[in-house]
Amino acid sequence: MRALVTGGAGFIGSHVAEGLLARGDEVTILDDLSNGKRENVPGGARLVEGDIRNPSAAFGEARPEAVFHLAAQADVRVSVARPDHDAEINVIGTVRVLEAAREHGAQVVFSSTGGAMYGECERPASEDKPPEPLAPYGTSKLAGEQYLATYNRLYGTRHVSLRYGNVYGQRQDPHGEAGVVAIFFKRLREGETPLVFGDGKQTRDYVYVGDVARATLAAQSLDGGVYNVGTGRETSVVELLDVCLGVAGKDVEPEFAPARPGELQRSVLDPSRAVDELGWRPERSLEEGLRETWEWFSV
Repeated sequence: MRALVTGGAGFIGSHVAEGLLARGDEVTILDDLSNGKRENVPGGARLVEGDIRNPSAAFGEARPEAVFHLAAQADVRVSVARPDHDAEINVIGTVRVLEAAREHGAQVVFSSTGGAMYGECERPASEDKPPEPLAPYGTSKLAGEQYLATYNRLYGTRHVSLRYGNVYGQRQDPHGEAGVVAIFFKRLREGETPLVFGDGKQTRDYVYVGDVARATLAAQSLDGGVYNVGTGRETSVVELLDVCLGVAGKDVEPEFAPARPGELQRSVLDPSRAVDELGWRPERSLEEGLRETWEWFSV
């Protein structure tokens, strides 16, 4: 199959590209390298350096049958400070990817967000929970999902949206809008004290990047829809740090800082629909995934 991966030089996108190559697909990556890194591009993939707001050259070169759309403005703080910039990339960019995919008759698998979509969760959030984004980033991702659904209704396409939990793993950049796992491991590697905001009891659904990549590839078999990609398990920040310290063989006390305003206290996804309809379930336990991640960070 001919596949195009937008954002394929980034954290999750590079793992998706690797998975496609492993199954024998022809892979083209579209990435502007503003956050992605050239060294993340797997051997055998073709890199087209460019912007998703002008994707025609990459589509012309790839002639894709499937598009895995992971390129995005993913920094929540940037979305709050510059909502127009966030929308320009995440909404206009997605529409242009959809239009280019329509010209080539390609299916789109779209990386969306669970944590920024659902707001506070009293229990694992199903896809039917009404969206309550707390930042323009979540709103722009919701708009992207709605455009995919509209194209499915209008053109009979089979586009799929995946709402990821808190993804962690190898090649996650510990700078910018980084996940807490990458930040913890960077500090531990460099002998610095881990920093915890608030009381550390806020919870997230941490899902390993290898499991996320498998779900993303498998979604190509679906005929549309929205699916959570998470574990269904809550882990608090202090619990996460304990496991990180264990796999890293470190014994240090964290430093606590004031809570960040507007931060979610509970975020967890219900992956039942993906389990039932996609035949996917997370394979890595938190400890196993963190051990593999630490091995990569500590090299």
